[in-house]
Amino acid sequence: MKKMLKVYLVLIAFFAFVLSGYSQVTTSGISGKITDANNEALPGATVLAVHQPSGTQYGTIANSEGRFALQGMRSGGPYKVEISFVGYNKATYTEITLYLGESFGLNASLKEQSVDVAEVIVVGSKPSAFGTGKTGASTNISTEQMTLLPSINRSLDDFTRLSPYSGAGNSFGGRDGRLNNVTIDGANFNNNFGLSSSLPGGGNPISLDAIDELQVTIAPYDVKQANFVGAGINAITKSGNNQFKGSAYSFMRNQDYRGNTVDGYDLGVRPTEKTTTTGFTLGGPIIKNKLFFFVNGERTNSPSPIQQWKLSTDGVANADQNITRVTASDMEAFKTGLAKYGYDPGSYTDYDGGNLNNKMLARIDWNINDNNKFTIRYNYTKNVADIPTNATSTAATKMTSGRISQNAMSFRNNSYSMDNLVHSLTAELNTRINNNMSNQLLGTFTRIEDVRGSLSSPFPHIDIMREGDAFMSAGYELFSWNNGVKNNVTSIVDNFTYSLGDFSNDLKGFIDGTN
Repeated sequence: MKKMLKVYLVLIAFFAFVLSGYSQVTTSGISGKITDANNEALPGATVLAVHQPSGTQYGTIANSEGRFALQGMRSGGPYKVEISFVGYNKATYTEITLYLGESFGLNASLKEQSVDVAEVIVVGSKPSAFGTGKTGASTNISTEQMTLLPSINRSLDDFTRLSPYSGAGNSFGGRDGRLNNVTIDGANFNNNFGLSSSLPGGGNPISLDAIDELQVTIAPYDVKQANFVGAGINAITKSGNNQFKGSAYSFMRNQDYRGNTVDGYDLGVRPTEKTTTTGFTLGGPIIKNKLFFFVNGERTNSPSPIQQWKLSTDGVANADQNITRVTASDMEAFKTGLAKYGYDPGSYTDYDGGNLNNKMLARIDWNINDNNKFTIRYNYTKNVADIPTNATSTAATKMTSGRISQNAMSFRNNSYSMDNLVHSLTAELNTRINNNMSNQLLGTFTRIEDVRGSLSSPFPHIDIMREGDAFMSAGYELFSWNNGVKNNVTSIVDNFTYSLGDFSNDLKGFIDGTN
């Protein structure tokens, strides 16, 4: 036994090394031991777990020690679990909820049949995080919690803060937020270039109404979770079931939702602001108990002017009223000069802009048979945020005032936008090979782009100075031409699980030298 345990430990160390570059958690499990009334193991007992909303079934048989393990199961529930053995009454457990990345502990004691062979023991198992097998310091947030708890930006960050280890700037355990590892359905959603700790897609890559469960783990001892020293943030999306279900929603926030006094001091007139979010969800069966779909679409619009400075009528600036020293005649003369070169610098009165975010998600779940479950999910996000031209940076001239300030003004096309794009695809096959072996094959692809956009046609950036400072600017924003970060992340992971039984006593003996 001592030699066999050494082999087990070597295998565990090997797989920990091979998989250390990955942190994809998308499923849950149930494990336990089946005994009789005398606490004797019942090898060969049958375990059948049914995800009641979808009819998805997972089955196995207890090993020689009466132990069983079901892997690769949908998180959530409720589940109904039936445990049976010849000559014993069937035990039925209901209202079981599984948590992402954790194994629900279910130990059953069966009673021998006497007279009434149809007798059924029904035990209600209430959902509880304390009834699951933890894999380290972790916090699980369900879709019910996300619905009930307040959210400012409708982003994952609003809920990852529920972890007691969270800190400012999306940090966990005192670590910089860029040391986190973020996955959605196993697909990488990190800011891989490392310029900031915010999530891709403008910090909000997926709709909250598409998220089924969220997990924050700090120090897991699950070999499948690695590649971070901050936190592992894992989310899974919703899936369809046997009931057609849809929703349409809308949220609105303006300046009246924000306070305007601090300790009794009035901050004055609040600038106008408005954010409107509209979206829908729809899910249901394509083939009952077999094939399901779920789709989500969402649009968030926050219109706001790119800048609020106004042109002067007499060439005199007034900073308190946001009036620049530049006049309309100055801008018109500049525009006329640029027209000789065939260039249109854009408006000098209309600076409408804002932030526009569009999201779309589609998911298919297929119960191929009792032993194979397949999932494919695609997510798209496009976020566009308009930004004024760079204030003072340049190698050719030195200026103290910004290009849009009390001393200067820029044309509309001299501004730029940050265009954040996310394409994410996940395909997952969970297979039960036999009572002791299961496999998860997970393939993901994520394309994340952070590029600068412009309404300007290709043209040099031009600064006109007056009295040694900025005065007027036009052309393609000087730091935006071909300025962008594009990264593709492709991952293929195969997690093979082999249940060896309970060797905790053997491990104890190995440590103290008795085995």
